[in-house]
Amino acid sequence: MLGAVETRSVSPVFVGRAEELGTLHNALVRAREGEPAALLIGGEAGVGKTRLVEEFAAAARSRGAVVALGGCVEIGADGLPFAPFSTALRALRRELPGELAAAAAGQEEELARLLPELGESRAGRHDEDAMARLFELTARLLERVAAEHTVVLALEDLHWADASTRHLLSYLFRTLRTGRLVVLATYRSDDIHRRHPLRPLLAELDRLRTIRRLELARFNREEVGRQIAGILAQEPEPDQVDAIFERSDGNAFFVEELAVAAHEGCRTGLTDSLRDLLLVRVEGLPEAAQQVARIVAEGGSTVEYRLLSAVARLAEDDLIEALRAAVNAGILAPAPGDDGYRFRHSLVREAVSDDLLPGERSRLNRRYAEALETDPALVPADQRAARLASYWYHAHDAAKALPAVLEASVEARRRHAYSEQLRLLERAMELWDAAPDTVRRSLRPVDYAEVYPPCGCDPATTALRYLDLLAEAAVAGRLCGERERALKITKRALRLLALENDPLRTAWFWIQRSRLVQRLARGDGWQEIATAQDLVRGLPPSEVHAEVLATAAHWSMLREPGPDTLTAAERAVEYARMVGADEIASNARLTLGGLMVEAGQIEAGLAHMYEVRDDVVARGLAVVVGRSHVNLPSALEGIGRSEESVGILREGLRLTGRMGLTESEGWVWGNLAESLISLGRWDEAAQAAVSAQRMGRTAAPYGSGAHSMAFLALARGEPAEAARHLAEARASYGPHDPMPQHDLPISCLTIAVAAAEGRLADARAELARTLESGFPLGTQRYAWPLLLQAATAEADARALPAAREGREQVLDGILAAVKRLTTHAPVWHAHEQWVRAELHRAAGRSAPDAWSEVVTAFEPLGRPYDLARVRYRLAASLLTSGGEDERERAAELLRLTHAAARHLGARPLADAATALGRRARLPLAPAAAPGPAPADPAEALGLTSRERDVLRLVAAGHTNRRIAQELFISPKTASVHVSNILGKLGVSGRGEAAAVAHRLELFPAEMLMPGPAG
Repeated sequence: MLGAVETRSVSPVFVGRAEELGTLHNALVRAREGEPAALLIGGEAGVGKTRLVEEFAAAARSRGAVVALGGCVEIGADGLPFAPFSTALRALRRELPGELAAAAAGQEEELARLLPELGESRAGRHDEDAMARLFELTARLLERVAAEHTVVLALEDLHWADASTRHLLSYLFRTLRTGRLVVLATYRSDDIHRRHPLRPLLAELDRLRTIRRLELARFNREEVGRQIAGILAQEPEPDQVDAIFERSDGNAFFVEELAVAAHEGCRTGLTDSLRDLLLVRVEGLPEAAQQVARIVAEGGSTVEYRLLSAVARLAEDDLIEALRAAVNAGILAPAPGDDGYRFRHSLVREAVSDDLLPGERSRLNRRYAEALETDPALVPADQRAARLASYWYHAHDAAKALPAVLEASVEARRRHAYSEQLRLLERAMELWDAAPDTVRRSLRPVDYAEVYPPCGCDPATTALRYLDLLAEAAVAGRLCGERERALKITKRALRLLALENDPLRTAWFWIQRSRLVQRLARGDGWQEIATAQDLVRGLPPSEVHAEVLATAAHWSMLREPGPDTLTAAERAVEYARMVGADEIASNARLTLGGLMVEAGQIEAGLAHMYEVRDDVVARGLAVVVGRSHVNLPSALEGIGRSEESVGILREGLRLTGRMGLTESEGWVWGNLAESLISLGRWDEAAQAAVSAQRMGRTAAPYGSGAHSMAFLALARGEPAEAARHLAEARASYGPHDPMPQHDLPISCLTIAVAAAEGRLADARAELARTLESGFPLGTQRYAWPLLLQAATAEADARALPAAREGREQVLDGILAAVKRLTTHAPVWHAHEQWVRAELHRAAGRSAPDAWSEVVTAFEPLGRPYDLARVRYRLAASLLTSGGEDERERAAELLRLTHAAARHLGARPLADAATALGRRARLPLAPAAAPGPAPADPAEALGLTSRERDVLRLVAAGHTNRRIAQELFISPKTASVHVSNILGKLGVSGRGEAAAVAHRLELFPAEMLMPGPAG
């Protein structure tokens, strides 16, 4: 046994680090006030990172904080998926069981992938948002727990972290915004070589201003002296301090080892290296203790006592005595919170491990694997598969390693640890040829690579093939973002399939390649989809066939919608239902419904989409829940039903937030901004647009938000700001995969910004480019605003001499496009009338009747900005062509326009209305009525007898045509009365006027019963 000093090799005195500890305490103070703090602590091995974290943790606990520690677990060269987070969450659960359960409520199935104690994780198909969904739910779990308690989450040894842990930590550092939470992580800076996987993460985090990075330096001579004094419990001699300081170079751990060695009478320069010094300490142990140390070194970061006992094969008393010797010598230490042992410092473990002979290493790994196979309960259930796979792999036994590695890959996939799944599958490919044929024939497809396994075989009876591994690896690579590796795997599979007659598997790989090509911005993916379609044509229904059809239909809906696309979507739904592929059927029905709406089958298409939404919400199909709350409101907005769209989008925000669907949430925010703009709720729209840019992980939601910001800036008289946002939107979408839903709105804004800046030639060039490309079927929602913008630009520039040349050709082109577009919905019928009225204005023809019809068309649509614009045009037309009897009507129209523009903040429109009123000497504010207020509310509002009759019919829901029939007046006169009523009531639309009439009880209920539609 060693002397008493040998049990005190860690100094009882905490030396130095005052500045670093102060930084950590300041972070804790900020966190207690509700500002999350994130810190990275780096330093070379042995410099004192763990001791600093321990001191801070003790101080934090003394101040009432809950501390959850988790360390990255190393097994050989492998890291366990999410190990530090699982450990830390377990600690949180022990400390705050009720709070954690409440925070996880409703999402236990998903969060069980990190903390299995919460329940069984949901089985089923995986998607590219699955990992992000888990990350978002984890972030929100921590924020909720930290809402009432200050929490310190400390993760150690990031240099050993698996890829999934690194991705999750990066997500937390980037997204945590609320909660009394401190997140800190430590890593060895001397291990981070140029190719180390942690290096890119550190570079990424360095760019975040919210993260504080601490780099621990070595001790100076004074600090080394204080540390030695603490270890020896007495003041050291100055020459001893000098010798140890020179030998250790201020590394805290080496100071400890050298101080102990010196106290034992060893010279500090006794060995050739400090690593040898560590081995001398081990070699001073009894033989049994040395054997146990070697076993623990190869077992992983921590080895459970029962597993160690099974591998050591010593009598229990002998094992305990050997462990006691190693612990007393400061070589091993009991693992905190676990029934196991670990090396007091990883440097000692590495020295012992490196000293093992190759045969000795593989033998120890075999013994670990055999012990674990005999009794799987020797290790925690969530670590079992990964550790067994690692032990057999490092035992160099391919026959045993291949099945174990495949089982571990399934567990990694279940936990959404797709990076680890990919690594394990690549290891399985490496082992494939080395494993005996009898072993390979006994293997079965271990998981479902989306719809791949049902390709003409029964997974329960058909042996696993190398091609199946490639399929699993291709999907894992795509899901974890390793798309280049996934594309290489896909290409290798297609080369192998070229030698076989297997059209279904080949088609499946072509669909994978299409997705990867699109994600890597290498093209639009259609060539790959078309190849897959050719391969499945004429084959019986299958999941692959259904997915190929659904993928083709969705691709075409976004890029080239038309009758063929509608047919493909119908067949996809039919095939998916025939083979029981519910998720494919739901996605295909959303595509079909959207195509039907665009084709004019509005109610039938919406019915499909509503049914899908209700079904997937009830069943909890997360990825389709997200899509349904993006596509359905988009279809509603596309036919002018903006209020209905907003209601669904608000519910979509609630669901996507609860389910952690961050990408879908970004899309929902973008669509919400568009619908709020239509409804005239511009301030809310701007907030939604900013949220779309913040939430979207991919370029498209960001581009959508930028597009909405550009529209608002232009409408509010800020063309330079609009141009900036427009450039952001264009850059986000990129040129590699053009889609009408992106390109046409961008072209529309390009024309608008060019016109606002007086660049009519540029506006015409953009229009010519767009007209040459044409408007695909079903894109009228984007085409009508574009044609309107172009026609308006021409009309506004009519007085410019430079605009005369080429005008007739431009107007003819716009008119030709108008004749080809459909007007299935009232909003697009109104736009058609508007475009035609602008074309009349551009041609120099004043047409009050045409503008009156446009106003009538827009009045019931609930689009205040559009209505204000066409009212302005009607007022201008009346003042140009009408007589004195039209001035009152024009004045009311201008008052309504000005009021709406001021409310929206549409300064250019408000200024135009003011200028026109000034030129026409028309007041924009109604004159105040003299005398006492009449008792009759209608008289108080200044309504004439005739206007009272008209308001009664408006409140009953009649159109201007029906009002004219009821009162035996012309529709034009009815329109004049309606405009006057709106002005006197101070409202912007017929619906608001009806609401005022109901609120003031102007008419008995029986008088409001609507007659036949007019």
